[in-house]
Amino acid sequence: MDTFLFSLLICSLVLIQKVNGQGDTITTTQFIRDGETIVSSGGSFELGFFSPGETSSNRYVGIWYKKPSVITPVWVANRVAPVTNKSGVLKVIQSGLVVLANDTNATVWSTNSSTTVQNPVAQLLDTGNFVVRDADDPNPENFLWQSFDYPSNTLLAGMKLGTDLKTGLERYLSSWRSNDDPAPGEYTYHCDPTGYPQDLTRKGPNVTFRAGPWNGLRWSGAPNMVNNSIVSFGLIMNSREIYYSYELVNKSVISTLVIKPFGKTMRIIWIEKTQRWVNYQSADADDCDSYKLCGAYSTCNILSNPFCQCLDKFEPKHPDDWIRSDWSSGCVRKRPLNCTGDGFLKYSGVKLPDTRFSWFNETITLDECRAVCLRNCSCTGYTNLDIRNGGSGCLLWIGELVDIRQLSQSGQDIYIRMSASDIDVAGSAGSKGKKTVILAVALSLLVALILLGLGVGLILYKPRTEDPVITTKGRLGGHSNKNNNSNQSHSEDFELPLFDLFTLTKATDNFSFENKIGEGGFGQVYKGVLEDGQEVAVKRLSETSEQGLHEFKNEVNCIAKLQHRNLVKLLGCCIQGAEKMLVYEYLPNKSLDLYIFGEERSAILDWPKRFNIIKGIARGLMYLHQDSRLRIIHRDLKASNVLLDIEMNPKISDFGMARSFGGDETGANTRRVVGTYGYMSPEYAVDGIFSVKSDVFSFGVLALEIVSGKKNRRFVHPDHHLNLLGHAWMLHKEGRQLELVDSNLVDSCYVSEVLRSIHVGLLCVQQNPEDRPNMSTVIMMLSNEGILPPPKHPGFFTERNVKDAEFSWSTQTPSSINEVTITLLNAR
Repeated sequence: MDTFLFSLLICSLVLIQKVNGQGDTITTTQFIRDGETIVSSGGSFELGFFSPGETSSNRYVGIWYKKPSVITPVWVANRVAPVTNKSGVLKVIQSGLVVLANDTNATVWSTNSSTTVQNPVAQLLDTGNFVVRDADDPNPENFLWQSFDYPSNTLLAGMKLGTDLKTGLERYLSSWRSNDDPAPGEYTYHCDPTGYPQDLTRKGPNVTFRAGPWNGLRWSGAPNMVNNSIVSFGLIMNSREIYYSYELVNKSVISTLVIKPFGKTMRIIWIEKTQRWVNYQSADADDCDSYKLCGAYSTCNILSNPFCQCLDKFEPKHPDDWIRSDWSSGCVRKRPLNCTGDGFLKYSGVKLPDTRFSWFNETITLDECRAVCLRNCSCTGYTNLDIRNGGSGCLLWIGELVDIRQLSQSGQDIYIRMSASDIDVAGSAGSKGKKTVILAVALSLLVALILLGLGVGLILYKPRTEDPVITTKGRLGGHSNKNNNSNQSHSEDFELPLFDLFTLTKATDNFSFENKIGEGGFGQVYKGVLEDGQEVAVKRLSETSEQGLHEFKNEVNCIAKLQHRNLVKLLGCCIQGAEKMLVYEYLPNKSLDLYIFGEERSAILDWPKRFNIIKGIARGLMYLHQDSRLRIIHRDLKASNVLLDIEMNPKISDFGMARSFGGDETGANTRRVVGTYGYMSPEYAVDGIFSVKSDVFSFGVLALEIVSGKKNRRFVHPDHHLNLLGHAWMLHKEGRQLELVDSNLVDSCYVSEVLRSIHVGLLCVQQNPEDRPNMSTVIMMLSNEGILPPPKHPGFFTERNVKDAEFSWSTQTPSSINEVTITLLNAR
């Protein structure tokens, strides 16, 4: 254990007072000089100067326990700014700040209180909390500043690990860089409020360990960390804050939770007999606690060989990788879901999956939870929120289920969505149920045989028609989505050249790797040159595509007759055998994300070009929403779906997920949520409610990304853990918007245009769809110098409630009796 060099002399010039038995206080007429004074809490803690390790000569202000002979700081003030000699002085100044100054009287560190009082004092409390308060305030709990809000590597009893939802302040632990350097290291430990709260360890932005969600007794993935004779702990959630905290049951025990420089978070206890700290519990116990070791839909069992096994009814996504013990790609269902006929299988004794993409309600039953999950096609699993008293509440997941492990004891049950053909009902149904299943299967087979016979008959007797690949006029079935209420006929003629397969094969040099220019959910994109020399981009539907014929038809029907300078131009398509391809104009500068998120190319886009791109995207969306033949909602607007022409003008692309409407319709509800997290609006990501305002939200995210050069969902900041929207909102409230701007734009930006773009972006990402402007208003605001309305908070957290067991959003009605507030599905 570390040893610390410090000296303790009582300074005759300084009188340190003890107030209300709560420890020494420092006033504006007093100071602590390095090597001369130490402050006592009157109880277990001391504050003073120290040097870490055996070799360091740097001096720091810290707090440590009085009793242990091995001095171990539990909090450090000037972690990143050491004093290089013993000249440091800690003092309270009249403005209410505590300041650490060096031998030149330069400020090395200070508290960040913004409130000025007449009679400020600093005080070390018995809890180990170093506070600044107004001595004239009759309430001693009104702190102007407190060290508990800014933890170092240690969580003391009574400290909060979590987020203040009103101010955005997150309290989290960060490791020392090394045993000799208390500067923040690579590892941090959080109570993450995203989705349903869970404890996480991160190395930089990447999660390395997850304790699992809170289940009423403990973290789901830490069965050994339970209330005991030493500590009691719990999770607090309300409309103001979400945090984890603990208290010492036996006050004579000296114990803390600390994150080490190598990334381990552990509870340590001081053993007086042996005069040393010992590890009482570790958060991550073995290899199976490595985050996502086994990928999606698989479990890790430390007692099995290999560790990773696919869940029942699942199989490895890449079997060759699994043979080589690379399980990171995870598993996939043996049979795909079809939404309307799905059911659930129960998996027992597991650590619950990552809940950052989850939804919860504390009041509904498990059966109601199942019903809610079943009605949302994006819901993949559900369970009880609280396991006490037989279980209560609802916790359900959106998207892939990752980081599951098998637990030998205290594991939980989870119900995972499966196709009807994969559900095994034999174990839970009686003979009547078995007969019902047999009858259903028999009827299904009979119906299938009849349909097969009809199909064969139609093929045999269908009149031969003209081969569609050589015509110049195509005909495709219209949208098959039942929620599409447009007046469009089920089948619609469209004027669009149809290319034959030979022409496109020749143009792309047989779809050679050298001609491949991109890849997405639809498939691969190739550059081609037609016989007349025209360059084209050929988008080829792959056999393993996440999208299919519906999206192919959808893209053709949506964009075939659209003509706008800010929309990519569809030149034709190819439908021949199993091949389905779209032929677009070729845009040499590829997609926007390669420039704004790439260090090498970001300097190419100066501010005039970026502002032109923002306005061009806005014009393209306005055309789709109100000026085109049909009102079209894109539903997947993002940086990679904006292409750039030779002059860096933007063109919106990829209409496979788009929806069209007629008349005055502006939106709909869908059971199939598609798109990209980080760009999806809150009401669409969870409730499936989309409208033109969903595209407006995506535009707002994209505008802020263009200004900042940072991705919303992967945004990382050293001072907090907000996403890009939250960071932009915080800077806007504090009048520091220019700190958001990409450093590459410093020499080329026009401040008024940048500030206006940020402001408009925040207006577009507001929580409520009704508050967001339409795109014509956006264009007007970007093009004029008028006064803009103040934006409300963006959709990165909101109060939630359930009504009639449906997903819903509310900013008025609490979701449960304690007004739970949660973070949205990563609109981050």
